Amino acid sequence: MCGIVGVTGNENAVAMLMEGLRRLEYRGYDSAGIYVNDQNGHDFLVKEKGRVADLANALTPEVQGTTGIAHTRWATHGQPSIENAHPQISADDRFYLVHNGVIENYLELKNKYLADVEFKSETDTEVVVQLIDYFVLHDNLTTLEAFRKVLYLVGDSAYGFLLMDREQPNTLFVAKNKSPLLVGVGNGFNVVCSDAIAMLNYTHDFIEMQDGEIMILTPDKVDIEDEEGHHITRLPFHVNMDASEADKGTYPHYMLKEIDDQPAVMRKLVQTYFNDAGEIDLDSDLLADLKAADRLYIIAAGTSYHAGLVGERLFERLAKIPTEAHVASEFAYNTPILSAKPFFIFLSQSGETADSREVLTNIGEAGYHSLTITNVQNSTLSREATYTMLLEAGPEIAVASTKAYTAQIAVEAIVAKALGEANGTDAASQFELANQLGLVANGIQALVDQKEVFEKIAQDNFVDQHDAFYIGRGIDYAVSLEASLKLKEITYIHSEGVAAGELKHGPIALIEAGTPVIGLITQSKTASLTRSNLAETAARGSHIMTIVSKSLANVHDDIILEDVDETLAPLLTIIPAQLISYYTSLLKGLDVDKPRNLAKSVTVQ
Repeated sequence: MCGIVGVTGNENAVAMLMEGLRRLEYRGYDSAGIYVNDQNGHDFLVKEKGRVADLANALTPEVQGTTGIAHTRWATHGQPSIENAHPQISADDRFYLVHNGVIENYLELKNKYLADVEFKSETDTEVVVQLIDYFVLHDNLTTLEAFRKVLYLVGDSAYGFLLMDREQPNTLFVAKNKSPLLVGVGNGFNVVCSDAIAMLNYTHDFIEMQDGEIMILTPDKVDIEDEEGHHITRLPFHVNMDASEADKGTYPHYMLKEIDDQPAVMRKLVQTYFNDAGEIDLDSDLLADLKAADRLYIIAAGTSYHAGLVGERLFERLAKIPTEAHVASEFAYNTPILSAKPFFIFLSQSGETADSREVLTNIGEAGYHSLTITNVQNSTLSREATYTMLLEAGPEIAVASTKAYTAQIAVEAIVAKALGEANGTDAASQFELANQLGLVANGIQALVDQKEVFEKIAQDNFVDQHDAFYIGRGIDYAVSLEASLKLKEITYIHSEGVAAGELKHGPIALIEAGTPVIGLITQSKTASLTRSNLAETAARGSHIMTIVSKSLANVHDDIILEDVDETLAPLLTIIPAQLISYYTSLLKGLDVDKPRNLAKSVTVQ
């Protein structure tokens, strides 16, 4: 959620900051703002409710500077408004602050120290910037000392702070806890961003920030201090990504591009994780830890959780190890009784999901080992887990995840096969995964090449509806949940994924004339049962559609999938659902890539 960018030491600061904000739009936001200083006594603050484009339209030619900060805000405290947008400023206009996260004790601090201050916003962020000002004025502290004191006072709250002091106009003060921030190193300038994508046109070299640290940036220097003020040396890491990878090119929307990327992602994963002999090349220590486990716990949220439900079946079939998929926000505070030798697998596109990080911190303190499967190199979940495997999917910008979901399932299959082979299971040794992923890539390509079919389905069956249902059994039910999520996320149609056998236990009461009910049928042992459940809804007036594997299809089925191994069928069944959701949103005139109220990277609990 929210986006932070900052730069010091570049005469094109305004252009850099605005480009950074545009590249961070995928994170979800409802207002935006910028503050810049030209080092010659002139500074400018501009904030707008709405999109980055609205902020850009509000910038006049005189808004220029060499150092500045900017932000896209997703409302937590206070409704979207210019007053609540960041940067927030101190009462004397000296300090400017942008902030990601939530300050849990802001009201307590406001009442204790700032009773006499007139506030202009409803935000917890304004409390922080007013506190910094208070301690500078009343306790005669330096800006750095006041900043450090406030960090102590906010305790274990989640924050990513970027602060400017009008009296030190070429300096950026940066701090983080449970919220991602990176410092980028340039030639004669330095930058700050909440995602490397924001600044890849200017640098590929970034320094990680650890929780509790403060970084002080000037144009030619980056100082790092720990919580006690001790200086730290840390070398930058290089991000091997072209900025153009985050562009949508000739596509009208990122989501459509990312749907089309999926065949290439399948092939890239084969190239990455299989050697020339066709064997899986997995870290030997990771494999040993997995082999020693008596139960796997997959922890994730949203789309990643749905990928985990598929992974649960992959691990149990191929590796013969009990596996549970859990919603991170529930597991963190309602942890079940664990097995004697658990191993944890975290799924996260961004690697910054706050709920999953809470679980990772807890299980790390308990001494358990973990694997993070993520799309983002050097992300928090990646750094803090015992092991990491990358999705190799390239930047995923659209809020509604598509290629990350299929990549997560594919990587889970790779790990499950490797573990199964290590355990000597016949199911794993006989499973020709590299070949199957090649078939999957071809099957996805065949589907994305039929876009006009899915556009017509959306037009004829979804655009004017208020409700829709995806149903399936077993692994098809797991996919039904994700298919339903895709529809509700970007079309605002109420949608449910239902275990087909459960329809008669309640959900069928919601069926009305014309209600779309889409059946997923890829498992031979339940195919006839799901067809019977579809017929039950048709008898109540629903409009039924089917997404069916070729070997199970008949002449009346709507969408036919290429045959692949049944445990990998989710990689194909989800593609029609992604395209139907895309075209329904498009035809309804909605913002496909940035649906209301949602954020791409959920960095608060």
